[in-house]
Amino acid sequence: MRVELHSEAQSDLRAAALWYDEQNPGLGDEFIGAVAQVIKRIGSAPASFPVWPGTEGGPSIIRRALVDIFPYAVGFEVHPEHVLVLAIPHTRRRPLEWLRLAF
Repeated sequence: MRVELHSEAQSDLRAAALWYDEQNPGLGDEFIGAVAQVIKRIGSAPASFPVWPGTEGGPSIIRRALVDIFPYAVGFEVHPEHVLVLAIPHTRRRPLEWLRLAF
């Protein structure tokens, strides 16, 4: 299934990659690669990922996929023709803050 990134998710990805590159050159590319692998898995079987805790009963089902090695998650909605990645938040820094914008 085709996966699209919302502009907020693109901003999250860019900001985190830049931060990681500042910490250690090349680490930002590793982060982007790890996120790309998660997005690939999401595209293959989006319904296999759990519902994001705390989003039950909302206007749409938001699912969560954790990024390997890095403390980030990918929040997404499954639509008939595509998957929409809403955000890529840090899991230890107010991980549900982005939901205020989604609802």
